[in-house]
Amino acid sequence: MIPIARPQIGEREKAAVLEVLDSGQLAQGPRVRAFEEHFSGWVGADFGVAVSNGTASLHVALLAHGIGPGHEVITSPFTFVASANSILFVGATPVFADIGADTFNLDPDSVAAHITERTRAILAVHLFGHPCDMEGLAELARAHDLVLIEDACQAHGAQLDGLPMGSWGTACYSFYPTKNMTTAEGGMLTTNDPEIADRARLLREHGSRERYLHESLGYNLRMTDLQAAIGLIQLESVDAWNEQRRRNADRLTAGLAGIPGLTTPTVRPRAKHVFHQYTIRVQARDDVREALTQEGIGTGIYYPIPVHQQPFYTGLGYRDKLPEAERASREVLSLPVHPSLTADELDQIIAALSRITLQAVSA
Repeated sequence: MIPIARPQIGEREKAAVLEVLDSGQLAQGPRVRAFEEHFSGWVGADFGVAVSNGTASLHVALLAHGIGPGHEVITSPFTFVASANSILFVGATPVFADIGADTFNLDPDSVAAHITERTRAILAVHLFGHPCDMEGLAELARAHDLVLIEDACQAHGAQLDGLPMGSWGTACYSFYPTKNMTTAEGGMLTTNDPEIADRARLLREHGSRERYLHESLGYNLRMTDLQAAIGLIQLESVDAWNEQRRRNADRLTAGLAGIPGLTTPTVRPRAKHVFHQYTIRVQARDDVREALTQEGIGTGIYYPIPVHQQPFYTGLGYRDKLPEAERASREVLSLPVHPSLTADELDQIIAALSRITLQAVSA
């Protein structure tokens, strides 16, 4: 079976974990501080605040910006549910704007149409590793005095005009095992604002700067030194892994070009895509996926139900009509693109998908 993802964990990561275990200092110690410094520097931000997972980074970012009850936050309906759930966590209201048909990211025109007097922030999701239209969204944020937060949980190393995602403002990352780099589990908030960084640190550790002295309500959202030790090693390789993902994506795109009923991913000019997922659109998607499974090729559907159509959200009264997000949910199919794929495996994917898609279209 060719898996849809394969975490890159080597002997150096294992040795780093054992070194932490031997040190006896396991929770939010010197390796967490080092990881915060190295990761924030890598994405071009002044500060990094490590937390327990990507969802926690979104939650903390919203709280640190003072977003809460009475506020609306515009975000994408075509993403993992944590993006919208984090808005609910702080008592604010998620407002869903539609996506563009090419990159699956927020459409600035749709965002503009959803801004009201209650809008406090835009939460932009860099889906699959392709940067959002940050210039368009930043212009809207400036014009309406809105906070702009980047959900970069799938976009480690992605860039726009040479600027890394995370350098535009407050950004949130996940280090879940299937991400472009991992700490087994974990997250990071990056920012250029020292006040946001300070609030985020308070929030992640029970509202405390000094042990047993609590200045505000906070949470237990710490990262362990075990996780940070893995992250420090992974950070040394993620650029090379991302480059291999791009080479793999180029090979897939060249091999799949021109097949009826199949659309390969778009990379907009000036954008550096890191291909957390290589996501195509294909007719008869579910049939194609089943046939690929039978041939030993793993795939993923990210995401089969848009957030605004999830049972929990329809139960809250969401009845949005967002045609691009809804169409994408019926057509998207992610193929293996991870850096450990061999040339033979890539050719196997291309050959199988070409044959299966042509059969599905002609049926």
